[in-house]
Amino acid sequence: GHAPDPLRPRKLLMHRAEIQRLIGKVEQKGLTLVPLSLYLKGPRVKVSLALARGKREYDRRDDIKAREADREVARMSRGRANRD
Repeated sequence: GHAPDPLRPRKLLMHRAEIQRLIGKVEQKGLTLVPLSLYLKGPRVKVSLALARGKREYDRRDDIKAREADREVARMSRGRANRD
């Protein structure tokens, strides 16, 4: 015989009502399903899921500004270390 396609769709072992509830929340309320962990247990692959709300636009901008400031500080300290 031949082996099954490793990339075939897999069956999600959850109660139908639970799947429907998650689909409803993702479609309506702007929530996202986030995989927290993925691991093997015997022949099964297990996933821990979380329903999370995306960041607001202004929160995201603040994070980007902070990240760029940190990068700038790191760049300055690197430049100083090379001159000594």
